[in-house]
Amino acid sequence: MEPLVSTAWLADRLGAPDIRIVDASWYLPGVERDAKADYAECHIPAAVYFDIDEIADTDNPLPHMLPAPEKFSSRVRKLGLGDGVRIVVYDSGSWMASARVWWMFHVFGHDDIAVLDGGIAKWQAEGHPVDNRPVMPRDRHFTARMNTLLVRDVDQMLGNVESRRAQVLDARAAGRFDATIPEPRAGLRGGHIPGSLNLPYDRLIDTESGEMLPPDALAAAFDAAGADRSRPIVTTCGSGVSAGVLSLALAVIGHRDGAVYDGSWTEWGGRDDTPIEP
Repeated sequence: MEPLVSTAWLADRLGAPDIRIVDASWYLPGVERDAKADYAECHIPAAVYFDIDEIADTDNPLPHMLPAPEKFSSRVRKLGLGDGVRIVVYDSGSWMASARVWWMFHVFGHDDIAVLDGGIAKWQAEGHPVDNRPVMPRDRHFTARMNTLLVRDVDQMLGNVESRRAQVLDARAAGRFDATIPEPRAGLRGGHIPGSLNLPYDRLIDTESGEMLPPDALAAAFDAAGADRSRPIVTTCGSGVSAGVLSLALAVIGHRDGAVYDGSWTEWGGRDDTPIEP
């Protein structure tokens, strides 16, 4: 599938036997909203809820880290997501969690997934149907084939500081990148990974429509940030969620192998053995 699908595309295929819809709504710490409650109150018909904090390595002290392939397979199978289906994922409008789930499925070898451009906000604004009835999916087999090329850990990132083989793009706000505003999570140092570039993820979203910018504008945004799209790129952010927006946007413009540093700044800024540029 292409990385993005339009609301019109999904509306034309609503109820198709090979389409599965996923609500991945999630909110940053400190936002006083309950994503699960929002889903229960209003979701696209037949959409199942994907909890990035539960379908994760919950034994890891870092938030929503990738789970083992066995856990991922077990959880998504119960959601009716598996081999032979096309998945469309959306969120409440922030783009972050839907892009994270898109990336997670690619990591585990399921490429038939796209993000709904504009999310449920655009869907509702156009008058498409929503529902509040519980969804009872049937189990579906999922074959996990982990693509480790799409994931980076802290040791690989430390090595990259020396080699600079891959470019590192940071999706956090400029103030966090420059350490001029504090991190939202307590106990983290300010600054960024040495040599990294800054491209706040919200610069890739049209503020009026809530859709991702068109490909030419996305390419211009990456170019303006100093990224060389002919070289390997690793994306990072606060905790590995909004980094997915950069990787998704890269896929839209043809760069489909953008990896994500899963631990991101929560790991890097929370350690005392990682170098930082303030």
